[in-house]
Amino acid sequence: MSNKLHEGKTFHKVNYANKQLVNNEFSNCYFVDCDFSKSNFSQIDFVDCEFESCNFSLTILKYAGLKDVHFKDCKIVGVDFSACNDFLFAVQFTDCSLDYATFHSRKMKNTRFTNSIIKEVDFSEADLTQAVFQNCDLTRSIFDRSILDKADFSSAINFDINPERNRIKKTIFSSNGLIGLLTKYDLVIKD
Repeated sequence: MSNKLHEGKTFHKVNYANKQLVNNEFSNCYFVDCDFSKSNFSQIDFVDCEFESCNFSLTILKYAGLKDVHFKDCKIVGVDFSACNDFLFAVQFTDCSLDYATFHSRKMKNTRFTNSIIKEVDFSEADLTQAVFQNCDLTRSIFDRSILDKADFSSAINFDINPERNRIKKTIFSSNGLIGLLTKYDLVIKD
């Protein structure tokens, strides 16, 4: 997989761990059961692609283009999405394990996170306007100076969002989830 455009292809069980892709563009491609752990995808473009059951542990995405990319049932550990190319950046995550990732200062309006474990992820200074965290576990994830206007946390659990340090205009929370807005006050709340 080097120096070319890949269109409408399916890649199944490709083991590309610890390797570097150079001068590639993938458009309308489907990746299934692939191992990209510790791979270097710097400056690679993915347009309208889907990754299913893939491993992205410590994958490098410096200046990578992720344009309408869907991650489904993927293991994504320690990936710095803030290093990606800003142009047309659009991703969504379904049934993923997304741990220790970084979205610092990333514009992610309307991004969907569905049925995912999102532990210790850095969303500081990210624009998550109208993002949806449907049935997600956000244990120890960081929201600091983030824009969360109209974001939906109504079915999310274990989040800790300080209303004084984040923009939360018309943000949606369930009554059970309101505790995640009060953590900084060290209150004891009983049912």
